[in-house]
Amino acid sequence: MTWQTTVAGVAVAISVCVVPTASSQASSFDALAVLATIPVQNEHRFGYSRELFPHWLDIDGDGCNSREQVLKRDSVTLPQVDPYRCFVVAGDWVSPYDGRRISDRTSAEIDHVVALKEAWDSGAWAWTTARRTAFANDTSDRRSLVVASASSNRAKGEKDPSNWLPTRVSYVCTYLTDWVSIKARWGLSMDQSEHGRIRNVLRTRCVGATIAPWKAVPGSPLAVPPPTTGRTTTSSPLATVPGATIATAYPGAWCKPEGAVGLSDKGVRYLCSTTSRNGKPYNDGRPRWRRTS
Repeated sequence: MTWQTTVAGVAVAISVCVVPTASSQASSFDALAVLATIPVQNEHRFGYSRELFPHWLDIDGDGCNSREQVLKRDSVTLPQVDPYRCFVVAGDWVSPYDGRRISDRTSAEIDHVVALKEAWDSGAWAWTTARRTAFANDTSDRRSLVVASASSNRAKGEKDPSNWLPTRVSYVCTYLTDWVSIKARWGLSMDQSEHGRIRNVLRTRCVGATIAPWKAVPGSPLAVPPPTTGRTTTSSPLATVPGATIATAYPGAWCKPEGAVGLSDKGVRYLCSTTSRNGKPYNDGRPRWRRTS
């Protein structure tokens, strides 16, 4: 499937594909096994601006921008929609974070489950604008965007699960497995406290939690989640995960596409990027393989 949008007056095509592997046919995957594939790295905490993630756009060409699409999708009653401009006139929503019912569209806020700044800090700083646009408007996987009450959305803010969990206890496990799936699907990392807190809660409060498969996005390390094996790794988790689609990285060599993830022959993780690890652009502007840690 190809999405089209316009960023800064330039038409951008964003392709999303499903990789037809045997493991993609599985109905669910062990949450801890998926978590084990996510690299643990320090966050990149500078340079963020919300404008770097163009959002509330119609990138799938269905006539609805992503905000209206989520309002229409998540209404628990039949929504009233202006068909000429795809504007949700009325609906009813239940915020999954706190269970509050919302009947006024002006009080319904659309939350990026993994906040835009969190995505930036976790790897999106090295993405192209097209990829950040795809992330910010992702309605192809309903786990990415949810309707939330204003109070819960503001309490959550840009926090990760080490600092915030939903007050609705019955939703905590769903929230964590959705968080893990988004990070894995988009090839984002976690910091030590985030990864540790999620692992501990999954082991104690969410025993046996599973994650449904997802569609691949360009440049992500996994086309589909790994099979349920219960296996975990420490040094290079992606190197031994069945079903992973990993490029071979040649340190310092030119590469494509920008944002792709690769492993060297020594199992070291590399990113195809136009900037060095400290964020300095390369002189020629061409992406090349550089270490992520």
